[in-house]
Amino acid sequence: QGNLVESGGDSVASGQSLRLSCDVSLYMGTPAFNTYSMGWFRQTPGKEREGVAVITSEGFADYAAFVRGRFTISHDRFRGTVNLQMNNLIPDDTGTYYCAIQPKLRLTTVQALGVAKSSKVFGIWGQGTQVTVSS
Repeated sequence: QGNLVESGGDSVASGQSLRLSCDVSLYMGTPAFNTYSMGWFRQTPGKEREGVAVITSEGFADYAAFVRGRFTISHDRFRGTVNLQMNNLIPDDTGTYYCAIQPKLRLTTVQALGVAKSSKVFGIWGQGTQVTVSS
């Protein structure tokens, strides 16, 4: 684990929206982080951590198929945050959501693995925030 801080998790009903935020400002402007990728991942008990969305420092993004069209990842350079807007939530979206950052990680590397399987190439993590979606 690292020292990123996630926020925004909550319990909501199906069809509602949530916006998660992660503070990555500690790494902004440091020499090692002139280029980087950030991601949102989720995990439920007994399952592997799966990637949800990834965005690069240049603003290129990709999504796991199961959230494409419903979730949007964004990077606010001024505030030093990476955000995940989640719309039309379904019960299968329930889990602990983690953000991660990795210097010099290219989107093509993530895409070669598939966003959903990309957790192993990220090295700095947060503690997670819980999202619960009821039917």
